[in-house]
Amino acid sequence: MGIDSGVVLVTGAGSGIGRQVALSLARRGRTVAGLDCRVEGLEGLEQELAREQRAFAWGVADVTEADGLRRAVEVLAARLGPIDLLIASAGVAGATPAEEMRAAAIARIISVNLIGASNTIAAVLPEMLARRRGHVVAISSLASFRGLPGQMGYCASKAGLNALMQSLWLDVKGHGVLVTTVCPGHTRTPQSTDMFKDECLMSVERTAAEILRAVDRRKRFHAFPWLTVRQLRMMRVLPARLQEWLLHRAMKQIRKDPGPV
Repeated sequence: MGIDSGVVLVTGAGSGIGRQVALSLARRGRTVAGLDCRVEGLEGLEQELAREQRAFAWGVADVTEADGLRRAVEVLAARLGPIDLLIASAGVAGATPAEEMRAAAIARIISVNLIGASNTIAAVLPEMLARRRGHVVAISSLASFRGLPGQMGYCASKAGLNALMQSLWLDVKGHGVLVTTVCPGHTRTPQSTDMFKDECLMSVERTAAEILRAVDRRKRFHAFPWLTVRQLRMMRVLPARLQEWLLHRAMKQIRKDPGPV
């Protein structure tokens, strides 16, 4: 199936990685539908694609509200046709340090990044299974590999997302539905630019290209950049105290405000 035919649904399409993925797919001639909780970003993307004479359908929905999300997906599918490819990109980030632990902030991040992805998949999966055709892609993060200082909520949400996608694959692999989990490193988005030094961030264009490459190759799991992935995997064999020291040092080097990590 690849990425050259059928209707694509991208969540978080109003900004960041989701916006660039939607833009890239539309420029390849795909029929793209976008969802976001803010209308401004969707209108801006529609205007940019209209200048290039490319169609783009969109709807406003909060991925944490399952019923409203499902209705928005139904409206888009009725207009364009059934969803063949889902890019579940909607997500939030933010520091959640233990020194000022806020349970509500952690719950919000998990609600969007994990429960929101689950709600989105649930809105398209029954139709995919009925047609025995579809591809579910979730945008996770290298932060899913292990807990990081000051990132309890984000790491937990992305680790949970990886597990959800692994279980999903085991359930649907014999039913014509593909499953892909993509774990990018830090990317230059409106959320990350406030947290990390610019020189430590990948461009959204590079991240989107890697995502689409993984989709086209039907990869079950794809993590990048490769050097960071290699370092994280090698770190697992080190003593725990050395791992922790290296992580604290690395986070201080890339954060704009390293704080007390």
